[in-house]
Amino acid sequence: MRGLGLKLALLRIAMMLCVCKATSSLHPLILVPGSGGNQLEARLTTGYKPLGLFCGRFYPIFKDKEGWFRLWFDPSVLLAPFTKCFNQRMMLYYDPDLDDYRNAPGVETRVPEFGSTNSLLYLNPNLKRLTAYMAPLVKFLEEIGYVSGETMFGAPYDFRYGLAAEGHPSHVGSKFLQDLKDLIEKASASNGGKPVILLSHSLGGLYVLQLLNRNPPSWRRRFIKHFIALSAPWGGTVQEMLTFASGSSFGVPLVDPLLVRGEQRSSVSNLWLMPSPKLFGPGKALVITPNKAYSAHDIPEFLNDIGYPEGVIPYISRILPMTEPLAAPNVGLTCIFGTGVKTPETLLYGKAGFDKQPEAVYGDGDGTVNLESLSALESLWAFEKNQSLKVIRMSGISHTSILEISAALDAIIAEISSINSKAQAEVSFE
Repeated sequence: MRGLGLKLALLRIAMMLCVCKATSSLHPLILVPGSGGNQLEARLTTGYKPLGLFCGRFYPIFKDKEGWFRLWFDPSVLLAPFTKCFNQRMMLYYDPDLDDYRNAPGVETRVPEFGSTNSLLYLNPNLKRLTAYMAPLVKFLEEIGYVSGETMFGAPYDFRYGLAAEGHPSHVGSKFLQDLKDLIEKASASNGGKPVILLSHSLGGLYVLQLLNRNPPSWRRRFIKHFIALSAPWGGTVQEMLTFASGSSFGVPLVDPLLVRGEQRSSVSNLWLMPSPKLFGPGKALVITPNKAYSAHDIPEFLNDIGYPEGVIPYISRILPMTEPLAAPNVGLTCIFGTGVKTPETLLYGKAGFDKQPEAVYGDGDGTVNLESLSALESLWAFEKNQSLKVIRMSGISHTSILEISAALDAIIAEISSINSKAQAEVSFE
């Protein structure tokens, strides 16, 4: 690992020395974040009914002149009374008549600065040290010549929502795909018609794959140069079953998981990230209680038993038909992910039930996503003749540290530089 790190560091220095020559040959790059990887703003209307005194429309105090405030990430969520407010305002509701999801009554939301990398750098720019997300990656990209707003763009989205199988509406998620498609075309047009490199993290990879497979091959050939997926949960994660059953604070201190369990269950993207029956077989118990064991094939029964029966129909009708195919887009794809980090693979619940955090049996993965999911495309696309697939495994790199640690960032930069160099060589040859 040390030898690889040295080579990558030397390569990075060489690339920095060649920035002036290489800048003109860069393919435009679009960053697509993971769940919770960009800022989200909200505004309360007269239809909002607060749960209590602390959740009134006066909170938070600081809003812009039109009433918009930062919903994610706001540090007040760490304090129990305000955690309840956050839970209420982040909730989504499934409308069976519309067959789609909507915000909580009286809550409007928006994603700031679509097209820019600004809302991806820090989840809260007033707390840069604590909430840095893609800031280190963007800094490394700038060092090899990428310029935000010119050759580098960001595609933030409302990560609570998701997509749905064909025949089912998904207004917010579908609009994001259209906005992303438009951004790709504009980025290409403003860079001499060069096709775009898409760089995603986590959930963002699932969105990008859906975008590619929902557009014709002719569009992909014209506008997509390469797709780089970081830590993509292609087949979901066992961690998501814990989130649904008991809530998750994701390591944030002071937050009671049960206080945010409601909004986490209501998030369509979380339902999308349930472990796939295609990858996690019927004989593999993922959740074990004193009375039952649940595999990925028992998700509907699991949702009902944890007290979330309203999730069953959306899961069966909207999520499963969309996630089972995982069709190859026939676009050059590089998967980069961490391994060797203990990752929950079986959750053990006692007599106290689902309101208490379970014990876990750990397996391989990146600490969040199981190795079966991270590496899924290697087996699923093994016989896809028209699909180019490269896999880079990085020992000891976690789901989030892939965006922080220099060795991981060097590997990402090396891959992007290689794609740009090959493209330049093809042009020179012609």
